[in-house]
Amino acid sequence: MPPSPAKINPVDVVEIDSGDDEETAVNVNTKLPQSRVSNSSSTAVVPIDPNFVQQKLDCRSFWQAGNYEIGPSSFTPVQGELEHARVHPKFLHSNATSHKWAFGAIAELLDNAVDEIPNGATFVKVDRIINAKDNSPALLFHDDGGGMNPDGMRKCMSLGYSSKTSKTTIGQYGNGFKTSTMRLGADVIVFSRSNKSGRRTQTVGLLSYSYLRLTGQDDVIVPMVDFDISNHWAEPITYGSLDDWTTNLNTILEWSPFASKEELMMQFEDIGAHGTKVVIYNLWLNDEGIYELSFDDDAEDIKLRDETVRVSGSKANKRTVLLESHISYRLRYSLRAYASVLYLRKFKNFKILLRGKPVEQYDIAGNLQFPQVVSYKPQVATISNEVIVKTTLGFIPEAPDLLAVSGFNVYHKNRLIRPFWKVTRDGNSIGCGVVGVLEANFIEPAHDKQDFERSPLFLRLESRMKQMVMEYWRLNCHHVGYQAYGVKPAGPPKSKNSSHVERRGNGVSPNEIHVTPIDLSPLASEKHQEYASNVQPIMKLPADFLGDDPTALSVDQHGEGNIEQLCEENIKLFARCEEHVKREQELKQTATKLQKELDETRKKCAQLAAYLESRKKQQNLML
Repeated sequence: MPPSPAKINPVDVVEIDSGDDEETAVNVNTKLPQSRVSNSSSTAVVPIDPNFVQQKLDCRSFWQAGNYEIGPSSFTPVQGELEHARVHPKFLHSNATSHKWAFGAIAELLDNAVDEIPNGATFVKVDRIINAKDNSPALLFHDDGGGMNPDGMRKCMSLGYSSKTSKTTIGQYGNGFKTSTMRLGADVIVFSRSNKSGRRTQTVGLLSYSYLRLTGQDDVIVPMVDFDISNHWAEPITYGSLDDWTTNLNTILEWSPFASKEELMMQFEDIGAHGTKVVIYNLWLNDEGIYELSFDDDAEDIKLRDETVRVSGSKANKRTVLLESHISYRLRYSLRAYASVLYLRKFKNFKILLRGKPVEQYDIAGNLQFPQVVSYKPQVATISNEVIVKTTLGFIPEAPDLLAVSGFNVYHKNRLIRPFWKVTRDGNSIGCGVVGVLEANFIEPAHDKQDFERSPLFLRLESRMKQMVMEYWRLNCHHVGYQAYGVKPAGPPKSKNSSHVERRGNGVSPNEIHVTPIDLSPLASEKHQEYASNVQPIMKLPADFLGDDPTALSVDQHGEGNIEQLCEENIKLFARCEEHVKREQELKQTATKLQKELDETRKKCAQLAAYLESRKKQQNLML
C-alpha cells in the first residue's frame, strides 16, 4: 500500500556558506548536485525548547530588529573538514536593509513571478491571509510558474546564487528573495511544486529569523522537506538519518503558521501541477507599534500606513486633491497603483491579482498629450552594436490643470526603476507637466532596483534628459498656456495626440532663451493664471546649447559649440562632485573613528585614575 499523502518526513538541513566570493553559489548540506556533505554537529538543528515556541522577537520594528549583541560562537570545526565562511543570522537583517521601501521588496517578489512567464506562469496572487496560530496577518504570494525542485529551492535559499541566465529576466543578483522577504517580515515559508527533469517533486523550505534568533543559532539554518509525487502520492525524499528528518519536520511545524502535517500538505492543494507559494508572517511593525502594511483601508489594496498618513495629512485644497488623485502620488502608498506602472509593456497572458482583483496596467506613455519620441544614442563601450533608446515625452493628461507633476519614468528590462524622476531644478517652471518614459537597459540598476548605479553612463543619461525636457518645453509650452520668446503662438491643438514643433525665430538673441506666460483666457482656468502670474523669465543658455544634434528634436543651431562638449563638461563636473562627496564621507568616517578612539582613551584614563585612587587609599590605610 502506498504511503498516505499526508505522511511527511523532513530532509537534511541547508547550511548557508558565503564561500570565497559573494557572487558565487553557496554550498548546501545535502547530497544534491553541487552540494557539500557535512556531519558537523554545528550544522544540525538544535532541539526545540517548548518555552521558545510562544516567544516573540524582542523588537518587531524592522529598523531596530538587528540591534542585539552577538554572543560567542559555538562552532567547532570537525577534523578533516574544509574551513568555510559562516553567515550569522544577523546578516539576514542587515542584508534586508538594502530595501528602504516595503513596496520595493514586494516588487522583487512580483519580479520572480514575472520571470516565470516563459515557464508557463499566467498569474501571481498577492493577498493577506491569517496566521492561525496567533491570528496575525501574513502576506501571500502565489504563482503558477515552473516551480522549484529540491535543488532549485536550495539555490533560492542560498546567498548570491542566481540560475537566471536570460538577458530578459529581471532577477540577476541571486539575493532578491532573501532581502525582500526579510524586509517584509521576520519569517517566510515557501511551498513549491515542480516537474523539472522528468521528476515531479514538491518542497517546503523555512527561513525563520525568529527561529534563528530565539534558539541562539550562530549560523543560518534552513530546514526543508522534499517529496517525490511522480506516482500521485507524496513519497518523502531523504538524504540523511531519520533523526535529522524528524528534527527538520518538527522545526517547520513548530515555527511556521502550520501546526500539523495535514495543514502543511494542504498548502499544495491549490498550487496545481506546478507553481510556488510564499507566505511571509510575523510582519514588521512601524515605530508606533502597528503593522507597516495596512490591509483594512481598502479591501482591494495593500497600503503603506505611514505614507498614507503623510499624504492624507496635508492641507486639503484643490491642488492637493488633484495631486493625490494622480498616479505619481498614489504609487507612494498604494500597492495597486504602484503595480499598475511597475512594468512597461502590458502582459498578454499574465495577470497580477491583488486581493482577488486584477491590477489594470497603466500605460504612462500612451496617455500623454502631444507626445514626441526622442532618440538617444548612449556611448556604450562594452556593446558592439549601436544602442538607440527611444524616449517618449509629453504632457500629462491633467495638464494644464496639474502642472506640478513631471519627471521621467525610467525602466530597466521592462521593470520600473525610477518613477517620475525630476531632472530639472525645483522652482523652475521649465518642464512643468512634462513626463517622459524610456527603457534604459544599457545601465545597471542598484541591488534594490529602486535606483541606478551612478556610472558615467548614468550621468550622461541624466544630462541628456535635462536637454530633452528643456527642448520639449521650449517647443510645446504654448499648449499649456506658456510661450518661449521667438516661438510663434499656435492655436488650440486639433487633438491631444498631435505633435506640434516650432523653430526658434530669427529675431531672438542667440544668447538668451526665455519662457514667459501668455494669455490664458481661451483655455486656462483660475489655477493656470495664478501659476502663470508667478513665472518670470528663468534662464539663459549659450546659443549652441540647443544646437543641432542627430539624437535631439529638430532645432536651429546658433554658435560654434555643440551639445556633446557641454555633456562632457557636465559629466566632468558630476565626477568632481562625486569625488568631493566621497572624500567628505571618508573624512566623516575618519572623524567618527577618531572620536570613538578618543572616547575609549578617556574611558581608560578614567579607569586608571580610579584604580590609582583606590590603590592610594589602600596604601594610606596600611600606613
